[in-house]
Amino acid sequence: MNRRHFLGTGASLAGGLALPSSLMADASSELIRGKAEHVISIWLGGGMAQTDTFDPKRLGDPTAKKAGSYYPAIETAVPGVQVCEHLAKLAPLMDRVTAVRTVHHDVIDEHAAATNRMHTGRSISGTISYPSIGSLITHERGAASDGAPPYVLIGYPNVTRGPGFLGAQSGYLYLTDTSRGPAGLSRPKGITEERQTRRVQFLSALQASAPATDDRQLTSYDAAIEQSLELSGPAFNRVFQLDEEPADLRNRYGGEFGQRCLLSRRLVESGVRFVEVSHNLNFMNGTGWDTHNQGILKQHELIRELDGAVAALITDLESKQLLDKTLIVITTEFGRPPEFDGGGGRGHQGSAFSCVLAGGGLKHQGAWGQTDDIGKKIVENPVTVPDFFATLCAAVGVDYRKNLYDGDRPVPITDRGQPIAALFA
Repeated sequence: MNRRHFLGTGASLAGGLALPSSLMADASSELIRGKAEHVISIWLGGGMAQTDTFDPKRLGDPTAKKAGSYYPAIETAVPGVQVCEHLAKLAPLMDRVTAVRTVHHDVIDEHAAATNRMHTGRSISGTISYPSIGSLITHERGAASDGAPPYVLIGYPNVTRGPGFLGAQSGYLYLTDTSRGPAGLSRPKGITEERQTRRVQFLSALQASAPATDDRQLTSYDAAIEQSLELSGPAFNRVFQLDEEPADLRNRYGGEFGQRCLLSRRLVESGVRFVEVSHNLNFMNGTGWDTHNQGILKQHELIRELDGAVAALITDLESKQLLDKTLIVITTEFGRPPEFDGGGGRGHQGSAFSCVLAGGGLKHQGAWGQTDDIGKKIVENPVTVPDFFATLCAAVGVDYRKNLYDGDRPVPITDRGQPIAALFA
């Protein structure tokens, strides 16, 4: 939403990042529950520069060391909201999108720690292993269909995406090749249905012969085995046959990353609750979103690929009447400062950066929050990581106020975050 719309709200930042109570859900107000059923989370590993994408500012000049955007801005479907010129396919769809421009945290020195923060919503702890947002949502909602896993990662496995203290049953299946299903669910050639049945019977006999246990790790592991056996048949694995889709649709999605987004739509249709799609499996520009020094020179290639794939995903879901049921989320570990480094690229910035929401039945506004004239400081409607997570939880009907338990220890599900109430009709 543009700045003019909020001139009457009296937003202020006295004492740091104070927040007008009318703009975020108050802890004592009625619980917000959206109607989305699925989440497709797109992860931009490396740190997307907000001023070069969803929060454009004045043009900068790396040669003259003038802070600002690397690319010109263009208008969108929402009056007063602009995006970078390389987001030309998303620009006319921004009425289905909200770029949350004021996400912030204090982790900028280390990619792994920031990645953990943007997946778990917490600092790394030496005493507790926190679950990821994907595991939190699937723990609370489960799969949307009995014939599908609750959580699929299209990317490389990582502990930050994992279930933490929730246990293996809240973990993910992962794959890196969109042409075939997860290796653990694909039967080797020569394993007939009859042979598979004998294997399952043998496993059941072994389990029956073991003494009963209430050990959480063992019971969680058994539950994961049971789920994998249910999903190893041909019905679920057909989801990965992308050649069933029309050629023109596949072309609209684009290359490798686009095909992962197309697969995410098919996974949602099959009943998967939460899908994470990584955009940095192949660094097509040489550095991915980590655009220090010369890495910024081909940043536009990543932005264009993101633009085409996400625009195709939005319109594809909409054509299948799935957009209101599916929350699309674009996140990254931190942003980039408006100033240029010695090599002409950008460093790290956690004090203000953009994450993006689309679909999910939200009351979209094009943009939420306001940064200063170069995108370095927040001036209106700051959103903490717990607030952002609470917004995701609320959108899919998860109680963002409840406690989970690590043994007897209560753990607030979103570290007491409050949703962006204005996004809920």
